[in-house]
Amino acid sequence: MSDFMNYYFGPLKKEYCVYFYYLSIFSFFTYITILFGIILFVVKNYKKPAKLDMAFFVNSVMLLINTLLAYFVNRLLHTMCVNSIR
Repeated sequence: MSDFMNYYFGPLKKEYCVYFYYLSIFSFFTYITILFGIILFVVKNYKKPAKLDMAFFVNSVMLLINTLLAYFVNRLLHTMCVNSIR
C-alpha cells in the first residue's frame, strides 16, 4: 500500500518543474499579446467613442491583471519547485 501511495501521490522528479516554466512563458506572451491588442484597438477606434466606453477599459485592465497574475504565480511555483528539489 505504501508503494502505491508513493507512486501516485509522492513527489515528482525535478524535470516536472519545467511545466511551471512553460506556463509562465505562455502567460507572459499572452500578457504581451493582449497589451498590444488593446493598444491597437484604442488607436484604431480613438475617434469612435461608442466602442471605447468604461466597460471596455475595466475589462481590459482586469484581463491584463489576470494574465500578469498568472505569469507571476507560475514563475513563483517554478522557483519553489526548483528550490525544493535541489
